[in-house]
Amino acid sequence: MTSMPDLGPAARRMAGLLADVRDSQLTGPTPAEGMPLGALIDHVDGLTLAFTWAAAKDFPDGPSQPPSADAARLAPGWRARVPERLDALAAAWRSPDAWQGMTQAGGIDLPSDQAGHVAMNELVVHGWDVSRALGRPYDAGADEIEACLAFVAPSVEQSGGKGVPGLFGPAVEVGADASALDRLIAMTGRDPSWTAERP
Repeated sequence: MTSMPDLGPAARRMAGLLADVRDSQLTGPTPAEGMPLGALIDHVDGLTLAFTWAAAKDFPDGPSQPPSADAARLAPGWRARVPERLDALAAAWRSPDAWQGMTQAGGIDLPSDQAGHVAMNELVVHGWDVSRALGRPYDAGADEIEACLAFVAPSVEQSGGKGVPGLFGPAVEVGADASALDRLIAMTGRDPSWTAERP
C-alpha cells in the first residue's frame, strides 16, 4: 500500500452524521454487532485520537491502547469534540511523513501506510454503521472505497473469510452485482441490507 488517500471527505461525512444524532438514539442498535450507537460514537471518538497520534508518531498518553466502545465513557461535549478530532485526524494524514516508517495504533506496531488505510476503513465502515443506525443514506467516494478494499480484501482472503479479531467479523456473502460499497461492508462482517428496524 503506497497510496496516500485523503481522509478528509470520510471525516467530514462522519461529522455530518454525528451532528444529527439525538440523545434518544444513543441506545439504539447499529450494524456493528453488540455496539449500540452511543458505544460506537465512543469508539469513533477514541479511534480519531489514536490514529491522529499514529500519524504524528507521538503518543502523549503513553503506549497506544485500543479505543474503547462504551457509551458510559462518552463524555459530555462529544458533539463538539468528535468533529474537532475528525478534522485533526484528516489533517494529520495529509503529511507525507505520516505514511512513512512504523507507528502504533490500538496497542499494535504496524507500518504507517497500513495504519493510514486502517484509519480510512474505520471512518468509512463506521460512517456506514452510523448512517444505517440513523436510517440515512451513505455515499462514500469511489476512491475511498478502493482504498478500503485494498486493505480489507487481502485480510479477508488471508483469513479465509472467517474475520480478523479486533477488526471485523466473518465475511457475509453478497451477489455478483453488489456495489463496491456493499462488497466492502460485507467483507467486514456486516449485512449490507441491515436496517434499524430489521437488524
